Amino acid sequence: MGLVVKARLSGEMDLKLSLIAFLGLLCCCNSQKEGNECISANAKYCGECIQAGAKCGWCTDPNFLKQGETVSSRCDELQSLLKRGCNASLIENPVGKLETVKNVSVTDRSKAPKNLKPEDITQVQPQKVSLTLRSGEPQSFKLKFKRAEDYPIDLYYLMDLSYSMKDDLENVKNLGTSLMLEMSKITSDFRIGFGSFVEKTVMPYISTTPAKLLNPCTGDQNCTSPFSYKNVLPLTSDGSRFNNLVGVQQISGNLDSPEGGFDAIMQVAVCGDQIGWRNVTRLLVFSTDAGFHFAGDGKLGGIVLPNDGKCHLENNIYTMSHYYDYPSIAHLVQKLSDNNIQTIFAVTEEFQPVYQELKNLIPKSAVGTLSANSSNVINLIIDAYNSLSSEVILENSKLPEGVTIAYTSRCKNGVTNKDENGRRCSNISIGDEVHFNISITSKGCPKQGKPEIIKVKPLGFTEEVEITLNFICECDCHSKGIENSPDCHFGNGTYECGACRCNEGRVGRNCECSSNDVATEDMDRTCRKDNGTDICSNNGECVCGTCECKKRENPEERYSGQFCECDNFNCDRSGSLLCGGHGRCECRKCICEPMWNGTACDCSLDESTCLASNKQICNGRGRCECGACKCDDLKFQGPTCEACPTCPGVCIEHKECVECRAFGTGEKKETCQKECSDFTLFKVKTRDKLPQPNDKSYPVMHCKERDANDCWFYYTYAVTNNTEKVVYVVEEPECPTGPDIIPIVAGVVAGIVLIGLALLLIWKLLMIIHDRREFAKFEKEKMNAKWDTGENPIYKSAVTTVVNPKYEGK
Repeated sequence: MGLVVKARLSGEMDLKLSLIAFLGLLCCCNSQKEGNECISANAKYCGECIQAGAKCGWCTDPNFLKQGETVSSRCDELQSLLKRGCNASLIENPVGKLETVKNVSVTDRSKAPKNLKPEDITQVQPQKVSLTLRSGEPQSFKLKFKRAEDYPIDLYYLMDLSYSMKDDLENVKNLGTSLMLEMSKITSDFRIGFGSFVEKTVMPYISTTPAKLLNPCTGDQNCTSPFSYKNVLPLTSDGSRFNNLVGVQQISGNLDSPEGGFDAIMQVAVCGDQIGWRNVTRLLVFSTDAGFHFAGDGKLGGIVLPNDGKCHLENNIYTMSHYYDYPSIAHLVQKLSDNNIQTIFAVTEEFQPVYQELKNLIPKSAVGTLSANSSNVINLIIDAYNSLSSEVILENSKLPEGVTIAYTSRCKNGVTNKDENGRRCSNISIGDEVHFNISITSKGCPKQGKPEIIKVKPLGFTEEVEITLNFICECDCHSKGIENSPDCHFGNGTYECGACRCNEGRVGRNCECSSNDVATEDMDRTCRKDNGTDICSNNGECVCGTCECKKRENPEERYSGQFCECDNFNCDRSGSLLCGGHGRCECRKCICEPMWNGTACDCSLDESTCLASNKQICNGRGRCECGACKCDDLKFQGPTCEACPTCPGVCIEHKECVECRAFGTGEKKETCQKECSDFTLFKVKTRDKLPQPNDKSYPVMHCKERDANDCWFYYTYAVTNNTEKVVYVVEEPECPTGPDIIPIVAGVVAGIVLIGLALLLIWKLLMIIHDRREFAKFEKEKMNAKWDTGENPIYKSAVTTVVNPKYEGK
């Protein structure tokens, strides 16, 4: 039953108001880009509105609509209706509900009587629920499954009796008592049955010659006549009877390799009375060493009628194999599921791949490898049963149109699965509990609006949950509608939920016009502003002489006014927000919130943000405009005109912090992180990379300071227009370097040598000049000297002549 927001009692009112506010917040969180399904529905009455989505509400206030708004404007998201002025108590917003009809607890065999009947054992809880569905609103319930201890089992052994299975038949003859003994370890209530199959009794599957119909085997082999399917032994708890009846069975034969096993499986599934199935665990063991025929293969024998999926056993023999085709795999899956039968394929290794593929198509089935003579059949059945019973898979019956179902499983050891895997849990042991969360959602309302019943059950189990689906198709106020109300223009409609629901052929907000008279010149004239040419300002349609404004893609944007000349989205913006986010747009003009003004409501009247540390407005050096200081002197900066980055002393004031931040040295290096984190530091490689005064729109102070190592470092300090303190510093300080001895000594030595060489050269040059002068003087004097040509009286010749006396002149 839906929730009627129009409350009669104050307690009910509080509950509904809280619910609407909560759901409204959820609506508000969604992006507007996704579209408003409530407005897109263009709902003409309340029932149509609530079917548009779970977030939609209908305002029943008769005076809610503004001039120019259509009746469908009553349908909107909850938060939007509240924002537009609709009282929460006048919003129709029915909600769905869950009711548990039958909820018997799962059976605990440790506390239950030992002689419980199968129908008294409960493994699924709850058994019946009733859901009331609102369109788009999911309803969920929890399903508990507990695998019961000592749960009864019915096992039907279906065997291929074609000639190739002759040696297997010998081992199956003693299967009854042996299998009863093994299964007694699992359950105290076990029954076993036996059936056999060969092939359709028409050509080309068997030979139809009289002799071959009597004995299809060759040579001296004595075989029974061919048959399609035979129910040899209905389910019984007498293992010795199984041995006796199976012991007298004979092998038969056919011509082709695939067998007619699908015909037999279909009859075993649908002939429950003849087989003797109980509402317990049902196992079908299908034993063969060959492949299978399926739908369409019957055409080889002239059989074209599809299998009808009905029981055709007469005297426990399938009599319509020559009349109906083999069933399809999908048909078998349906019948096995409908009858809760779990299938175990016991096949030889050669056909393992074929039946593995078949297993993937049949839920709750298993494949085991049969030895050549079926000697391992008991172990195969036990292993396959343990595998099947350790997994739970939920399935549901056909869903009504527009209804969806989702599963979430919570299995052993806290394992959680969703989506398609949410239907199943694996590795379940006897006594284990697993839980499923089942969520059902309806979109819209079914054509009839009548309750629907669906069923959810674990595959292979007879127990199920019956779910009754009731649909909310109308608002609660619909039942209070007044037919042929005078409020709807002389009874031309039903007045319900605050609006007129017009009779067929009538239109208008109050059903005042006939649909045949809507577009007339006289009516259009009243929809033109100031006798202009535009009807409804080109923003709407003229209906019954009244403008009904268009709707925008964005549900928050609306046209309004007598001539649709107003809107709520063409006002000034600030920071990309309409009216700066501090007002609302009415007829293209911002209506600002208190403490805000301006054409875009972007100017704050709050002066608390302009108070300086001395409690003065803008430190007495400026004025507060729109919540921000405008400093009279441009050298003062900051949010309160307290910063002066170019005043003397700025460099010295920030020297220690810049040094410790940039180089990790100085007096504040130990407390740097604590005391020097009020500015942003950037490093540059060289001085020419520092910001220059003309580069920025704010003052930049250049500083040169000496650090602890007696080095010079260069930086700039500035306060940006956003009041952010910014420091740029050269990453390497300039440090004075000591004298280099080697170059100095080398320079001195080189200087001395060069000077000595120069002096020698000068001395040499002077000596040359002097010698040349003396030589020239000598030459000159020599030329000027005049000697007497007479003989000098005191002259003595330097030559002395001596004559050798011994010389003879020879």
